[in-house]
Amino acid sequence: MPAQIAKKAMEAFAPSAAGAYHRRLMDAYFAENRTISDAEVLADLAADVGVDAGGFIRHLVENERVYAAAVIDEHNAAIEQGVTAVPTIVLDDVLPVQGAQDLESYERWIERLLDRRGG
Repeated sequence: MPAQIAKKAMEAFAPSAAGAYHRRLMDAYFAENRTISDAEVLADLAADVGVDAGGFIRHLVENERVYAAAVIDEHNAAIEQGVTAVPTIVLDDVLPVQGAQDLESYERWIERLLDRRGG
């Protein structure tokens, strides 16, 4: 959960860098096999996206409980929406589409939602 907490912290500490930080977390984990639960790695990744690493880590530590609670709340909300797999995209806050899907599948799901709405 440290990476999710760090992402929340970045959204508050340096909102303009949050998207880049999220991508940097994913690259570090999936492409570089780095341990994104390690505070030093999280700080290094913040520096990689142009954020003051020391200030970011201080902010993260000072607000960790708040961000952890937010991550847990989002997790629980996802479960309530029927999310049981990764990836899952919830369309229109009502329709969970689970697993990797091709573009045509998403188009069909969206068409179904539009048909239900009458448009």
